[in-house]
Amino acid sequence: MPRHLANLLLLAAGAVWGAGFVAQSTAMDNIGPFLFIGLRFLVAALVLAPFAWHESRNSSHPVSRHHLGGFALIGLVLFLGMALQQVGLTITTVTNSGFLTGLYVVFVPFITLLVLRQPPHPVIWPAVLMTFAGIWMLAGGSLAELNTGDLLTIACAVMWAVQVILVGRFVGPSGRPLTLSFVQFSLAALLGLGLGLSTEGFDLAAVIATLPEILFAGVIATGLAFTLQVIGQRYTTAPQAAIFLSTESLFAALFGAVILGEQIPLLGYAGGLLIFLAILLAELGPMVRPRPAA
Repeated sequence: MPRHLANLLLLAAGAVWGAGFVAQSTAMDNIGPFLFIGLRFLVAALVLAPFAWHESRNSSHPVSRHHLGGFALIGLVLFLGMALQQVGLTITTVTNSGFLTGLYVVFVPFITLLVLRQPPHPVIWPAVLMTFAGIWMLAGGSLAELNTGDLLTIACAVMWAVQVILVGRFVGPSGRPLTLSFVQFSLAALLGLGLGLSTEGFDLAAVIATLPEILFAGVIATGLAFTLQVIGQRYTTAPQAAIFLSTESLFAALFGAVILGEQIPLLGYAGGLLIFLAILLAELGPMVRPRPAA
């Protein structure tokens, strides 16, 4: 798959995740955060199961224990990130959650460099700075007063950064993106349902009332978007993937304004433009080759 097509898949995943913030927020009107996480990932795992089975049938070799362990680790990190984000959404706004979650675009290159000793392409650094500045501008240039929900979402961004890096490490060598998605969804569903049923209880009427959000989050925002992520990351680097996926903050602000009536300041529109310029830089910059010396 060409790199530009892989990046387009990652951009589509970011757009779907942005819309998912609205569903995550409105779902909290009826059920608790952990039960919602468990149900959305259960739906996603059930939807993806036949595709993962088909991938397994067509593979020339079984998944190694090493790769299965990596898939499980990704699932654990996915659950931790989603739990921090979901609980944070009970305190902060969709717009704030969107742009603070996007901070993982800053964390990915540093973790990649410091832990894996893999320096990114030089053009990624100005793109990261532009993306961070755009996310900050989406908030109206005001990060001075962070509430508990904001702090939880920043911790979530660290988990997302780790998840993006781990997917990049395991999806290529294993060659099993659908199996990876199925394993991480299944583990997140088990952890979410276990915590949700033990601490929040189960109200069938409340679950039925939240069914539209559960189905959208499970089928579209989880099953489709995370699968687009793992497929796209097979053909691009983790820092570039983080930049494209971080556009979820832009789409979260957009859907929050259109559906929930949250206001986007004028500076926020400039921030959105800056994010897209960063995407273009990340997409086109690596294609530029220095001219050979005369």
